[in-house]
Amino acid sequence: MSKIAWAVLGLALMMAPNLSQAEESKPPASSPPPAQGAPSSELSCHDKALTGSGPGFKSSQDESEEAAIKDWLDKAHAVYSDADWKKTKEPKMECVKQGLYSKCFATAIPCGTTKASAP
Repeated sequence: MSKIAWAVLGLALMMAPNLSQAEESKPPASSPPPAQGAPSSELSCHDKALTGSGPGFKSSQDESEEAAIKDWLDKAHAVYSDADWKKTKEPKMECVKQGLYSKCFATAIPCGTTKASAP
């Protein structure tokens, strides 16, 4: 097995315990989480979600989340020049940890009012 395959397997195994811990710490299902404002009617949305992750692992999960959103925004601006993380459909942030470091993945459907011009 290649080094890359071992690294991916290691990350997958490390994610599994973190996911189960996250499930245990969720509030009871009876109270729904606060909903993010849906995109307004003048916004149009892309037909598929984009994912951004930023380069490498960061020593802070906050930095990793910021890097993921920045990478996502770079991709979203290619679709809508006024895309914003707060004006999305189905936003999702997932993070994995490796020792003291983390890497996050921001996934959402970009929405905007101004289509980006073709390069």
